[in-house]
Amino acid sequence: MSDFDRESMLDMYIFEMSGLVDSLEATIVKSESEYNIDQINEIFRVMHTIKGSSAMMMFDNIAGVAHSIEDLFYYLREESPTNVDYSRLSDHVLNGADFVKAELGKLQNGGQPDGDGSDLAHTIEDFLKELKGISVSPPVAASTSTPAAQSVEAVASPVESIETTNTVGEGMHRYKALIHFQDGCEMENIRAYTLVHNLQDFAQDITHEPKDVIDEETIPLIRKDGFTIEFSSIHDYNFVQDHLAQTVYLKELSVEELGMAPGTAPVPIVESAEPAPVLAAEPIQEVAPPSMPMTMNVDAPPSTDEAAQRKAGNVPAQMISVNVSKLDALLNLMGELVISEAMVTQNSELEGLQLDSFNKETRQLKKIISSLQQTVMSMRMVPLSATFFKMHRIVRDMCRQLNKDVQLDIVGEETEVDKNIIEHIADPIMHIIRNSIDHGVEFPAERRESGKPEKARVLLEAKNAGGDVLIIIKDDGRGINTEKVLKKAKDNGLTHKPDAEYTDKEIQQFIFLPGFSTNEQVTAFSGRGVGMDVVTSNLEIVGGTALVDSVPGEGTTFTLKIPLTLAIIEGMSVLVAGAQYTIPIVHIIKSFKAKPENLFTDPNGNEMITERGEIYNIVRLHEFFNIDGAVTNIEEGTLIMLENGEHIVCLLVDELIGQQQAVVKPMPKYFKRVRGLNGCTLLGNGDISLIIDVAGFYDK
Repeated sequence: MSDFDRESMLDMYIFEMSGLVDSLEATIVKSESEYNIDQINEIFRVMHTIKGSSAMMMFDNIAGVAHSIEDLFYYLREESPTNVDYSRLSDHVLNGADFVKAELGKLQNGGQPDGDGSDLAHTIEDFLKELKGISVSPPVAASTSTPAAQSVEAVASPVESIETTNTVGEGMHRYKALIHFQDGCEMENIRAYTLVHNLQDFAQDITHEPKDVIDEETIPLIRKDGFTIEFSSIHDYNFVQDHLAQTVYLKELSVEELGMAPGTAPVPIVESAEPAPVLAAEPIQEVAPPSMPMTMNVDAPPSTDEAAQRKAGNVPAQMISVNVSKLDALLNLMGELVISEAMVTQNSELEGLQLDSFNKETRQLKKIISSLQQTVMSMRMVPLSATFFKMHRIVRDMCRQLNKDVQLDIVGEETEVDKNIIEHIADPIMHIIRNSIDHGVEFPAERRESGKPEKARVLLEAKNAGGDVLIIIKDDGRGINTEKVLKKAKDNGLTHKPDAEYTDKEIQQFIFLPGFSTNEQVTAFSGRGVGMDVVTSNLEIVGGTALVDSVPGEGTTFTLKIPLTLAIIEGMSVLVAGAQYTIPIVHIIKSFKAKPENLFTDPNGNEMITERGEIYNIVRLHEFFNIDGAVTNIEEGTLIMLENGEHIVCLLVDELIGQQQAVVKPMPKYFKRVRGLNGCTLLGNGDISLIIDVAGFYDK
């Protein structure tokens, strides 16, 4: 196998195993108190796939751990024991999932999965022995066999029961199967190779067409004609079909029994020949692949009728997986196209010319580019569901360690944002939820005494708000003690005005400052002064903001406001001292001319303005950036009212130029980060326009 083939297989392995582990965690957290047969079958299927794929890649440590969990759930499925400690069962499976994730992380970083999973596998095997009523032996000296082999040797494999339930007689049966993989799944040759490898557990005399399955030239043949495989097995037809039905990305399957294979003896049952779970209630064509982080619809937008049919499940949507780097490249090209269009339509040589036909055609071009841009941007949008559901695991683990009882409710997980933004908001959400459970939620006894239900509730919600997405984390705990927060802020020298002048909301915002913590003791979750400042630092990267609102005794609400996307924004171009700056439209409330009677200066020398009965600070952009030659008379310039969360300021600029799309480019690395700037964009005339970071005006 070439290095390229191995690398392609590794990429596919990491991608599919990551999806399976996420699915496994979600199933465990949902069903921790007790498992129904569907959940047991699902976990068995996931572990069977992880074991087979890991063994094929020769990652024996991962295969060994997966095999031990697979044995455990085979026993649960077949014997339906009643003496199951489901809490311990969940712990074992989640420990296995953590092990697999750690090994996948090593692979993603270019390393090798060299973790020792033998102890974990033995622990799971001992748990299985307890369920079977077998006494657990004390640990023995480490064996020189692989973890996979150890897991097989330590526990009597469930295939012992297969010998009587699935054998078809003294002779071997010959089978022929035709497999079609789902359209757009890619790398069909490697998937066929994996299928052949997994069949070796319970079959022999395997032949297949195409013969040289690993060769990339076979991909179009498999896509067109399918993958045909013949083999002999002692197992019956139902067993064979059920096993093949678990093939990942399976579209169609037909299995034909060719009769007895004369002159052959039954193949010995090997330890890894467990049957796949029987999913008789589900049609084969509905076998679904693991969740795909980045997919795109290759069809044209469906009609209303077709969309309704797809929703009803009658017409399958055609999906393909796409490498994120290709989408990044496409997005960059889209940005260059937007810039080129502006250069053409705003060319200075066209000024003063009567070009009716040209203007008409450029309007059509702009319409097409705008439509193309929306399509490209939509391809990068992914739902928040994967990020949200991971929080179930955090809540579960914290409740067990802190002896608290918390229910996590999720709303709006289908809301979509740009993939690059999702990568920066997972940590803020995690830290806020941990903070809510550790600081906010009371212990059951305390809640009972205060008249609250013993089970606390944490709400995680996402919803669209114009060009932004709001993520709300709300708990019904004790709330924030503003007196304690203010005292801590004062002790740290963070206050700059008398205590009486601070509102509750201003005091509550102190918790986002670096190093701020009111915990007297350092725990596993808090007290070190790190965590909540991660919220603001990560959100600043994507142009988001965080707000907190708390009512003592009733709970706390955190609101994260993030943009839908970062790549191309609608901006307002303004002029200051002859240079253009771009302000994101989402932050602009309005622009207006100042009246002299509305201007005044507060006792600290800050310029203020009253507008419709409200008082706002004035920030002169030329003073903020130390620019010479700008308009200094407020009445001659233009004020732009900007909002960032609950903060509002009025920004003084020389004049407005107009609204236009801005392709956001990062500042060069050799530039020191300047407060108030968040990148740059290229104008139609080739000039550079700096993009204003509105959040920079509020801590001046």
